Amino acid sequence: MEIGNAEIEFACGKRMKNCFMLAPLTNCQSHEDGRLSDNEFHWLTMRAKGQFGMTMTCAAHVQAVGQGFPGQLGIFSDRHLEGHKRLAAAIQAEHSLAVAQLHHAGMRSPSDLIGTEPVCPSADEETGSRALTLDEVHTLRDDFIAAAVRAQQSGYDGVEVHGAHGYVICQFLSETYNRRDDQYGGALENRARLLFEIVSGIRAACGDGFLIGVRLSPERFGMRLAEALTVCQQLIDGEETDFLDISLWDSFKLPVEEEFQDKSLLAHFADLPRGNVRLTVAGKIMSAENVRDVLAGGIDFVAIGRGAILHHDYPQKVMADAQFEPVALPVSRAHLNKEGLSETFVQYMHNWKGFVAD
Repeated sequence: MEIGNAEIEFACGKRMKNCFMLAPLTNCQSHEDGRLSDNEFHWLTMRAKGQFGMTMTCAAHVQAVGQGFPGQLGIFSDRHLEGHKRLAAAIQAEHSLAVAQLHHAGMRSPSDLIGTEPVCPSADEETGSRALTLDEVHTLRDDFIAAAVRAQQSGYDGVEVHGAHGYVICQFLSETYNRRDDQYGGALENRARLLFEIVSGIRAACGDGFLIGVRLSPERFGMRLAEALTVCQQLIDGEETDFLDISLWDSFKLPVEEEFQDKSLLAHFADLPRGNVRLTVAGKIMSAENVRDVLAGGIDFVAIGRGAILHHDYPQKVMADAQFEPVALPVSRAHLNKEGLSETFVQYMHNWKGFVAD
């Protein structure tokens, strides 16, 4: 049997033609006001044509003040609808699930980019962030839900809520950054409240047939593995989430915390009793052998980042060749241009050490 070609059905009824998801990747290619650019359209639809079963946008911010990087795709205004409708339809024309990732950078929003001080669960001196008021927390929740409705209006199959990588939902989950004394701070139950309210609100607003995923990262940014596992289990038990997307940084490593080093970080999530909830992971999944090993470890589908940047048709290459290895790094600018990256995206990739040849 070919690696990764099995169809996946989600609890909401959506079907994914294979086990390959394009990871949500920052690319800085859209317009300053958040509207979709032709460059970003080309980059994403090229991956759908390359046979990714799910094609996910980069992190699309749900509030103007939540922008995390220049040229970020927005989904906080109806002026973004035209681009999203165009993108979703083109992805689906390739029989790939079209999914928008919903994002807010919180204290990681650069003040010179958003034109004001960034916001955070609690004031943070290092980043110059101010604490959100209770009313603003409720508005933030509602804006995530409104963005999901906007995604549905655009024709997307679903959304992924970005709760990873130290962005605003992760900031709420982390006791390091969340020192609130109201119902959104303190015990994990309170710190996770915003995430659960967002997921429940999206399900209520968009209906049972809409695909909902949640991205979490179990380490870094003040996240503890035990709490990440607890949040995952509660999302599973709540039966409002179709898939969990766990960003492991390295899918083959042991946990950082010594008390959990009896098995791999991946295995801690794969071993959760998860009913109908599907599980994907991201982190250093490059070769066909890596894909095979991750799927054999109990993961339902793989989220591909660097491999997808290097090869727009990564799924095709893996399914056709059980020994496939991506092109060796560093790669030339010409190679990346050929694979659908604009000069802006290629320049951004210079931030990844050893990725682009000088």
